[in-house]
Amino acid sequence: MIEPLAAPTSGDGLLVNKQHMAFELDGGIAERAAIGVIVLGSDQTIEHEFRRILDLPGVAFYESRIHNANDITPETLKAMEVGIADCTARILPGLPLDVVAYGCTSGAMVIGDDNVAARIHEARPGVACTTPMGAAFAAFKALGCRRMALLTPYLDEINQAMRAHLRAGGLDIPVMGSFNEGDDRKVGRISPDSLSRAVLELGASDAVDAVFVSCTALRLVEVAAEIEAELGKPVTSSNHALAWHCLRLSGVDDPLPRFGRLFTCQLS
Repeated sequence: MIEPLAAPTSGDGLLVNKQHMAFELDGGIAERAAIGVIVLGSDQTIEHEFRRILDLPGVAFYESRIHNANDITPETLKAMEVGIADCTARILPGLPLDVVAYGCTSGAMVIGDDNVAARIHEARPGVACTTPMGAAFAAFKALGCRRMALLTPYLDEINQAMRAHLRAGGLDIPVMGSFNEGDDRKVGRISPDSLSRAVLELGASDAVDAVFVSCTALRLVEVAAEIEAELGKPVTSSNHALAWHCLRLSGVDDPLPRFGRLFTCQLS
């Protein structure tokens, strides 16, 4: 039986002021997975694409922005390392995270995945870590592919370093192409149609069995499955692979074929 509310005792018009009302706690919006993402200050894309992919019950991601220069050079990429720990600490202080992702492909290559993880662990000891580069290696292992066409927006100095890095990790890169755009503000506005044309051109080579689109600013997610259907080969990108890796590292194994072949795969 619900008891009637007590009559007001003040003359200011307040009719009810009931304190310590009963409540229950549930698992919150991240009861299956809480994912932290360090996003470049200049990035226009990664949050948009993560929202599309991670729109699953009980899965949530929380981001922190890290300062970066709009001009992409090895020096500006390396300079971001000092801010990684602080950005990690800003994501849900005092609450658990299942994984923390550093959202810069070329930055992770220059800094090194081990160094990225070390900086993240300064703020979140023991948390699972990933980067677009680490996610790409995991993705191609899961897909059973090792001969890549590489598409980037970068200048050639970074392109050649990335090809060398991927080859050092056991992948063969016989085909590559670039938009050669050094301004991150423009890269985020390269159209999905432009990406589709470039991926189909590079991926058509018989020398490759998959395509990797490098850079978190490039918008591949909405056209990945469509490109795969036309190309007949797996396609992934920095954001595409990173979101998949975050889910799998968090223990979320849901198949999501609408996002392409990778999202039917588990970690291997």
